[in-house]
Amino acid sequence: MNRDKISIIGAGNVGATAALHIAQKGLGDIVLFDVVEGRPQGVALDLSQSSALAGFDVKISGTNDYADTAGSDLVIITAGIPRKPGMTREDVMSVNSGIVSQAAEQVAKTSPDAIILVVTNPLDAMCFVAWKKSGFPKERVLGMAGVLDTSRFRFFAAQEIGVSAQDVEALVLGSHGDEMVPVISAARVGGVPLATLLSSEKIDALVERTRQGGAEIVGLLKTGSAYYAPGLSIAEMADSILNDRKRLLPCSCLVQGEFGLDSIFIGVPAILSRNGVEKIVELELTDNEKLLLAAAAEKIKNLQDGLGLS
Repeated sequence: MNRDKISIIGAGNVGATAALHIAQKGLGDIVLFDVVEGRPQGVALDLSQSSALAGFDVKISGTNDYADTAGSDLVIITAGIPRKPGMTREDVMSVNSGIVSQAAEQVAKTSPDAIILVVTNPLDAMCFVAWKKSGFPKERVLGMAGVLDTSRFRFFAAQEIGVSAQDVEALVLGSHGDEMVPVISAARVGGVPLATLLSSEKIDALVERTRQGGAEIVGLLKTGSAYYAPGLSIAEMADSILNDRKRLLPCSCLVQGEFGLDSIFIGVPAILSRNGVEKIVELELTDNEKLLLAAAAEKIKNLQDGLGLS
């Protein structure tokens, strides 16, 4: 059987969890890569031994050699140092930019037709690194953040209102950080505007908790960061890409005029297909939401400029 090939760069908790969800969805054969000898092989073997129970037949292998990732259809970059309590996503940028640079260069050599999905923090800046270092067209480099941030917002809103998170419709744009922009004007609960169910004060509290959603988990774990929700978010995006579902999902894409922004990777609604980013979809924002998105764009541009890759 001819299956898609999915390589995951980084066999830590995020990469391993993503691999499990991708395997359960039957999206393709998986190669886990890591620089730590034995780690990707051990994770791959452990995941493979769950196949009879989880009901999947895809092949999962581990390697320390980029050559084994050759010919990948989708490459997911999760490698990088995680945050510790008190650290921001930007605090890990120097080390992680080097890791992502090497990964993107290797992907360009071994899988020139692949789509690159970046997960490493600081997300938007690392997408820029992957794009520059791979030389790939903008449609084939994107980042996972909005799906995760939106899921967090939906959960927090559902908790506050006392409904199923599945009934909360929301969209989080902007940066994957303190400048993320939950689009309150578009938020609905079973079709009912969120603003009619919660006070502005409670909505502001939800927004702030969403912005600090990752930091809250880092503070509790103390020795790691989130991986269950990020792993499933990756799998949702991989599903839309590899199965050509053309789902409209918030993700970090290179904008060139959309939303009045240019030449930065930022969270926007995008249709994902076998081509990668099929189309960025613009929606009407309130004046305040426009200001918040512009502030996020300025922060991201400063980070990108600091990389010296423009």
